[in-house]
Amino acid sequence: MPNALARVARFAFVMALASLLVRCGEPEPSPPGGGQPTPAGSPAAGESETPVDGDALVENIEAEPPTLNVLLSTADAHSQYIGSYLFDVLLEMDLDTLKMKPSLATKWEVSDDHLHYTFYLRNDAKFTDGTPLTAKDLKATLDLVMNPANDTADLRNYLQDIDTLELIDDYTVRFNVKRPYFRHLLVLGSIPVLPAHIYANGDLGKNPANRAPIGSGPYIFEKWDTGSQILLTRNESYWGKKPYLTKRIFKIITDNNAAFQALERHDTDIQDIPAEQWERKTKTAKFEKEFQKLELDSQVPGYLSRFNYLGWNTRKPQLADKRVRQALCMLFDRQMIIDQVFYKHGTVATTDVFYKSPDSNKNLKPWPFDPERAKKLLDEAGWKDSDSDGVRDKDGVKLEFELSYASSVPEYDQLGAVYQEELRRAGVRMTLNPTEWATFAQRVHDRKFDACMLAWMTTPFYDGYQLWHSSQATEGSNYPGFVNAEADKLMEDARLEFDEAKRKVLNDRFQEILHEEQPYIFLYHRPGLVALDARFRGVKVHTMGVDPREWWVPAELQRYK
Repeated sequence: MPNALARVARFAFVMALASLLVRCGEPEPSPPGGGQPTPAGSPAAGESETPVDGDALVENIEAEPPTLNVLLSTADAHSQYIGSYLFDVLLEMDLDTLKMKPSLATKWEVSDDHLHYTFYLRNDAKFTDGTPLTAKDLKATLDLVMNPANDTADLRNYLQDIDTLELIDDYTVRFNVKRPYFRHLLVLGSIPVLPAHIYANGDLGKNPANRAPIGSGPYIFEKWDTGSQILLTRNESYWGKKPYLTKRIFKIITDNNAAFQALERHDTDIQDIPAEQWERKTKTAKFEKEFQKLELDSQVPGYLSRFNYLGWNTRKPQLADKRVRQALCMLFDRQMIIDQVFYKHGTVATTDVFYKSPDSNKNLKPWPFDPERAKKLLDEAGWKDSDSDGVRDKDGVKLEFELSYASSVPEYDQLGAVYQEELRRAGVRMTLNPTEWATFAQRVHDRKFDACMLAWMTTPFYDGYQLWHSSQATEGSNYPGFVNAEADKLMEDARLEFDEAKRKVLNDRFQEILHEEQPYIFLYHRPGLVALDARFRGVKVHTMGVDPREWWVPAELQRYK
């Protein structure tokens, strides 16, 4: 996925099912803290402080999404983010307490054995074409997800334990599951409900509604100008609290410099700023007057904080030995990258668990940058330069690989060039392959890569199953093809464990295995560096990030009708 796209906790909640980009978790966690207001633009003299309707939030997205169908396993954050405003879910997560709260379901019941989940749907929700939303739509959505002919493997991973779905009446459903899972309430509650009369027939991947969706959410799809923008308008018939902003405009700007220039001109309102631009271009008096600056890096990753990685295709003979992967990690100077490329905005990672999360194994220390130790480890693994051409080899195979990444992420060019030179000195040949996002994402999805650089959005309540279980190596998000029997058992047991302390013991051991096996180089965790036009009010940073549905603009400052 692109390195920085998800914008709100509503999105994060939906993404718990959509692809690993975000993991959510336990129904009743102990929250790490409540939300705090951020320094928004101060009201001017005579300016109303009472929220009013109107205006638009204009933001850039760095690649065109392949679809707006939130069921499809595209590994694309744009699709999921925009789609999250169009399709409602049964339950949402409170942004501060992290507890579940009603959405399409007004209430729910969970059996003592955690095998039966009953949801009571509201009877006033409608799709934007006027069709009432009922239990039949939820059943049709589930059928689409569970159909192996559809590209919905990421969601099926979380719903695989469903035995039956009972339609008790038009507005009451009961999920019966085969075994307990500590996140079942969340994953069942976060199923986005699609209209059966639109999506139930034909090829899901080719449905015209994938580009012009009909949902029941707070916004309505208006138009998609290919290569230019996607426009949503507020759903005036929405059953719930309507957002104050009446339009959402997503401009497709693939060049980072052009995106920043659009922000400075106020052609867009919000942007995730690369660290170099953050340090060099946002600290002027003019910029700080015209924009709110948010550096978001909380215990619970929210708005744009992320985990970056370099993933290995362990199916390749030159990358199959963990000693090689360990050596390749020790040839990547991650701290130097954080210090010089990201201006110290980041933390070296040990695994895929966010470093501030209570789920993180704090006993793990990052592999050091140690070229000499790396060379000795490669020697030990049998990779030596037998023909004196400068590249190590073994059994007729050269120690070389291609590093693929999205060409829309300029920082990857810098990282790749630095890493390439360090590898060359150690006798490893790496070629760089920056590729347009859609093509690159498909290659990763199809496992047609040697190595790739990507990022995941992460939230607490860790479950590594989708990323790392051997069952996910073919169709799920286990792109490296990581297979480890002990790791599989630990993940399986952790899913059944409702006691947080006991589950942490299992996950700590699992993280030790990941750290040793290095199916990724776990690069770094980075905060979101976000600039937002100063005219927006109601901007708060919650435990789970920020939510533009809360934002508003005083009437005298509004720019869009």
